[in-house]
Amino acid sequence: MDKEKAIKLVSSKIKLIRVENGYSQDRMADIIGISKKTLVQIEKGRDYASWGVVVATCAMFRESEIMQSIFGDDPLEVLRTIAHERIDSPKEKTMGGKIWWADVHKEGLFRLQQNLISKHYRILDDDGYRWFSSFDKEEALTRLFELSSS
Repeated sequence: MDKEKAIKLVSSKIKLIRVENGYSQDRMADIIGISKKTLVQIEKGRDYASWGVVVATCAMFRESEIMQSIFGDDPLEVLRTIAHERIDSPKEKTMGGKIWWADVHKEGLFRLQQNLISKHYRILDDDGYRWFSSFDKEEALTRLFELSSS
């Protein structure tokens, strides 16, 4: 997934996210920081949301069922991985990937998983802490071997 695809996906679902949360167009526009006119254009498919609007929507509605159907359990992790191309630092504890993730490889105290929706990879330790995220499988495998040998 790249920025363009994320923008198109969120733009096509923004009305559903708004309706799911019971917000008027005025309230939704206020929450994500755009004008009502811009929101109407996005909802009618006449324009796409900007990257900033996509990020704001993911941040404000990260627990939305619609948002999770697009990106999986952690929409912000997907967007951070897209924006930075990879995340390479220990992060907050995850729920272990029981629903949105498939185990790809286990090495020592670490396991490589792939998100079933966004298709990006992450490395978790045995305690469920995320150490690395990337859309590049080879890069993720290399980092997995590095982490398990240290």
